[in-house]
Amino acid sequence: MTIKPLSPAEQPPMSLLLLADPSPKLVEGYLRRGSCYIAEQDGVIVGVYVLLPTRPDTVELVNVAVDEAHQGKGIGKRLVQHAVTQAKQLGYKTIEVGTGNSSVDQLALYQKCGFRITGVDRDFFLRHYEEEIFENGIQVVDMVRLSQDL
Repeated sequence: MTIKPLSPAEQPPMSLLLLADPSPKLVEGYLRRGSCYIAEQDGVIVGVYVLLPTRPDTVELVNVAVDEAHQGKGIGKRLVQHAVTQAKQLGYKTIEVGTGNSSVDQLALYQKCGFRITGVDRDFFLRHYEEEIFENGIQVVDMVRLSQDL
């Protein structure tokens, strides 16, 4: 598997990006302001993430997604590790990530990759999404924020 920046000639893998964030409007904004990276295996895109500069010396990891047929194979972990390495190489001092309060697997993954919980953005998903989102039988209401010093 290789992970590389999306070239200007390539279309972003919207179906994958929308797995991580169901709002096309928000995803398109991330793509305009950030850098998209794709994971390819045998010529097929199996994963994606976006690095989004937010403040001086800080970048946010958004839209981490792995194709459902390829989940559970360590691809998500490799994407997160790649994002951390990229952020360091680009000179950032901090990398942040946010995920839903019900995203149990993602919370575990980010912590295994060295992120620490820094706070909770209460009612984030109620404020920013028109439709209710459920995951693991729990309504996604709050954004759990994590970060890592680089």
